[in-house]
Amino acid sequence: MGPMSNPASVPDDVVGAFQIEGEPVRGRLVRLGASVDEILRAHDYPEPVANLLGECCALAALVGSNLKFDGRLIVEARGSGAVRYVVADYDTSGGLRGYCRFDADEVAQASAGFARPGARSLLGDGIFLMTVDQGPEMDRYQGITQIEGETLALCAEQYFAQSEQTPTRVLLAVGEADAGEGRTWRAGGVLIQNIAEDAARGSTEEAWTRTQAFFETIGEDELIDPELSSNHLLYRLFHEDGVRVFGSKPLHAFCRCSQQRIETVLKSFPREEREDMVEPDGLIHVTCEYCSRVYAVSPEELEKAA
Repeated sequence: MGPMSNPASVPDDVVGAFQIEGEPVRGRLVRLGASVDEILRAHDYPEPVANLLGECCALAALVGSNLKFDGRLIVEARGSGAVRYVVADYDTSGGLRGYCRFDADEVAQASAGFARPGARSLLGDGIFLMTVDQGPEMDRYQGITQIEGETLALCAEQYFAQSEQTPTRVLLAVGEADAGEGRTWRAGGVLIQNIAEDAARGSTEEAWTRTQAFFETIGEDELIDPELSSNHLLYRLFHEDGVRVFGSKPLHAFCRCSQQRIETVLKSFPREEREDMVEPDGLIHVTCEYCSRVYAVSPEELEKAA
């Protein structure tokens, strides 16, 4: 089975689970099109920063799609480098959002000599975090590891090795491609994990080694190819053993900001501070750092609602 020839027939913005037939290896694969393009174009990100944020979004979808309850997963990396932090938020409804804070001059300097600097080059010394939020009635769970690999994929592998003792491999890819309507940002990712051996299953080492050999043949260009579907990619990789796909979940860009949320935040400030925020047109303007939407709020309305 070869790649599909019609980009319009290949579903984008989906994440799905799979398992190698007869082998103790499971995985998930994500393909992002319009959703990641909307997230990355909300800000004028330099190419290396856009790449880092796109990887973070793909990783959040890969890991978050495995949650068994309503909630969200937040993937974040913080450092002392040109990029201060990168964060992506996956909601179990399929929503994705992300944001990156950086210094443009420092990014240009960090990028010198690199075709595309990775996470370690951009973030410097820092930490990688995954946070599971099950809602206001439940405590958050957070796992933290040091940024030790050059890529976010390596950070995630290190996280799973330390926090869950689960052998895990991750590959992430971001780039621009033409899916029929001009060049847009795309992202993709694949994650495989070794299911722990037990008395009935026996040793899983040989199967894990074999699957990793196939995994390492994946090209980053395949993960963002608008003409190659997830099923075709999995078939390319694992057709010798067979692979079972467990459906897919649609993804979309979203943001939690709203007029009501902004007004609630502003009302938490003392009146004197709110007065200092008023601009010449008599309104307070607040820009959402995620989606760049600008909200205009009347100080009088805040006083009435206070």
